[in-house]
Amino acid sequence: MERLKVSDANLVVYVHPSKSRRVSQAILRELSSLLLKFHEVFDAVVLAYDVEIVDKIAKNLPGLHPYFGVRLNAKLLLFSPKPNMLLEGKVVKLTQESIHIIVLGFASAVIIGEDIREDFRYKNKNGKELYCSRSQKHHLIKVGMMIRFMVKSLDEEILHISGSLLPAHTGSISWLDKNSTEISTTDSRKRVNESRGLLEGQATKELTPINDTIIKLKKRRIV
Repeated sequence: MERLKVSDANLVVYVHPSKSRRVSQAILRELSSLLLKFHEVFDAVVLAYDVEIVDKIAKNLPGLHPYFGVRLNAKLLLFSPKPNMLLEGKVVKLTQESIHIIVLGFASAVIIGEDIREDFRYKNKNGKELYCSRSQKHHLIKVGMMIRFMVKSLDEEILHISGSLLPAHTGSISWLDKNSTEISTTDSRKRVNESRGLLEGQATKELTPINDTIIKLKKRRIV
C-alpha cells in the first residue's frame, strides 16, 4: 500500500525504578502504548515495531521520582495517509448515499455520494446492495470486496478517513487489476482529446485576426 513505510528511530524510554528488575517488559509496555495511534513526531500511525536496546547502562534523571532513561534503536512500521494518495480497504457497508470501508483492519473510511463518480449506480437486488458501473457492467462494488480509493482527508484523533471514487483509477481492485490497460488507454484518449480541443481553440483565436487583415488588404487594393 502506498502509505505504509518502515522508519528507523532513535528513542529514549523512561522507566520507573520500581520496574528496574523487569526493564524489558517496561520498555515493551511503553512501546505498545504507541500502537494504532497518530503521533505528530512521526506524522503517522504506528502499526508495529522491532526494537534493540543500545546501552545496557541507563541514565538516571533527577527528580522526586528519579526515572532512568534507556536508549533504543527501533524500526517502526508507519501508516501515513495524505490527501490525493491511494488507499485500499474492505467494503463493510453500502447505502445509496455512501460506501463504508475498513483499512488495515483498524481505520474506518467513508465515501459519500458527492465523491462517488456518476458512472457508478446504486442497486438493491433481493436485499443485496451494490454499486454497478454504467459503462463497465462487470465493474461492481459489493460488501466484502476490496476497493482502491483516493484520500481526501484524515481525522487524526479518531483515525477516520474521508475518501473519493472520482478518479478513473479507483474502484474494485480485482476489476482494476484486470483492466488496467483499458483504463490507461481511456485516460490517454481523454487527455489527447482535451489537448486537441485546446489547440483547435488556440488556432481559431490566432487565425481570426490574420483573416481580418487579409480582407482589409484586399479592400485597400480594390480602392
